[in-house]
Amino acid sequence: MNLQAIPFEWYLILAAVLFTIGAVGVVTRRNAIVVFMAIEMMLNSVNLVFISAAQFLGDINGQLFVLFVMAVAAGEAAVGLAIVLALFRNKRTVYVDEVNVLKW
Repeated sequence: MNLQAIPFEWYLILAAVLFTIGAVGVVTRRNAIVVFMAIEMMLNSVNLVFISAAQFLGDINGQLFVLFVMAVAAGEAAVGLAIVLALFRNKRTVYVDEVNVLKW
């Protein structure tokens, strides 16, 4: 399918909806794994904007930024999962409001 057949504004609207769903998920959810999934959704919405802008502008820089965002997302997922596993081993819960490791 040709990317030019769909207006650029539709991609921006879809990315805004995905980002909003991700932001609401980060703010309202208690489970740390769901929070990380919401953050990944927000990063993917930014990737959608980069890819669509690169296609419509005829420039490859947006695709290069997507590679960097994907690398950051992979690192965030690995570190986040390691933190969740460590918290579950110590506290026996993955709910972020029940974890108070940094309190005195």
